Amino acid sequence: MDSDNVTSGENQQETLSRLSLDPNWVCGFVDGEGCFSVPIRQNPMAPHGWQLQPTFQVSQHRSNRAVLDALESFFGCGAVRSKGPRSTVDVYNVWRPPELLELVLPVFERYPLYVKQMDCRRFAIIVRSLSLRRHMRYSSFKRLVRIAYSMNANGKQRSRPIGDVLNGSSETVRQAR
Repeated sequence: MDSDNVTSGENQQETLSRLSLDPNWVCGFVDGEGCFSVPIRQNPMAPHGWQLQPTFQVSQHRSNRAVLDALESFFGCGAVRSKGPRSTVDVYNVWRPPELLELVLPVFERYPLYVKQMDCRRFAIIVRSLSLRRHMRYSSFKRLVRIAYSMNANGKQRSRPIGDVLNGSSETVRQAR
């Protein structure tokens, strides 16, 4: 038998997408499920041969995607995507510097986090420094890399040691002269 009734999962998603989220709830949720990270990728076109890409993200099982959609609506920026073709996890990401500066950081400065407060503060320093182009000076770039590596349990999950980035950067600088 076919029915015109909405399933409870669809109904829940519809309700969440219309929710006006409380900023205190958002901060608590981000404290548990969010991440402020600064991936550092080799890029020959970037100053010093490396690019810092600040990213704010929140992950959830695909069955809870409505929460991520509600966060996208709350912040007014970013995007929700699948973590990968074989993953059952969806991720809400914000990576554009103006959106981080104008829409994301002000929320966490007005409604401070508890667990991730220091990572958020370090993240804010990096985002603001990049927007002011301070990373163009090698001494400032080194400082920002060190700050990035101090985040998220002192960079335990980073794929390369900090020396690879800093030593590679100074070599890039020497070659450019």
